[in-house]
Amino acid sequence: MYIKKPEWLKVKISLNKNSSEINNLLKDLNLNTVCDEALCPNRGECFCKGTATFMILGKNCTRNCRFCNVTKSKPEPVNEDEPRNLAKAVEILKLKYVVITSVTRDDLEDGGASQFVKVIREIRKLNKGVTIEVLIPDFKGNEEALKAVMDEKPDILNHNVETVPNLYSTVRPMAIYKRSLKVLENAKQINKSILTKSGIMLGLGETKDEVVALMRDLREVDCDILTIGQYLQPSKLHHEVVEYVHPDVFKEYENIGKGLGFKYIASAPLVRSSYNAKDVFKTIYGTK
Repeated sequence: MYIKKPEWLKVKISLNKNSSEINNLLKDLNLNTVCDEALCPNRGECFCKGTATFMILGKNCTRNCRFCNVTKSKPEPVNEDEPRNLAKAVEILKLKYVVITSVTRDDLEDGGASQFVKVIREIRKLNKGVTIEVLIPDFKGNEEALKAVMDEKPDILNHNVETVPNLYSTVRPMAIYKRSLKVLENAKQINKSILTKSGIMLGLGETKDEVVALMRDLREVDCDILTIGQYLQPSKLHHEVVEYVHPDVFKEYENIGKGLGFKYIASAPLVRSSYNAKDVFKTIYGTK
């Protein structure tokens, strides 16, 4: 069933010189961004600000999530030059805040954790003082893989639960809600000083009670930061939009989240996991 997109979700994609420069640089260094792969509605704004969320380990994902536009296909060989090239891009773009994510690589023994480790190390070799956020997959619950990433001391460890547990079978059939919660819980047990973060989408058929219960679950594992945004259907082959949630409802969830004790909560229709991430970090730590 088609639901007309409301006015508050209509975004004009603005591209300028910065956008072209970033796209050319990414092409030259054989790098990917989740901004383009996931068709993020904010990619024009972020590119214009000279920021991007890098996506490592190729473009092809081994999972079949029905909300995601990232390609589901045979995974590509791990690019050994990727960590160094990504660090070069950070240096050239003079980024102060870097977000690193990846496709899910269930074909790799460590789920790709070692590539995250190499990327963090290479960035810090060339870019002293840069703030690093990693948005990781669940590594199939591999605690050693998670520890390897945490031992590199990223400033923020992000893992999205994406939706309420009742919808996992239709939205994320190869993922496990409790396993995702465990990733966040284990991260805090490894290093309590590192901020943890998660994100969800609304409009997939969840109820208010389910969303609030999810928020409580995240606080029980001491998750610090939560992002809540509107699900937008990438194509007719993806999960349908059940509802376009009004901005007032997002604001209500923001207030609930503050009451539950999140250090920061961003809740609005166009919020995405990494949108304005550096501003979130500044809000929590001041001028750091």
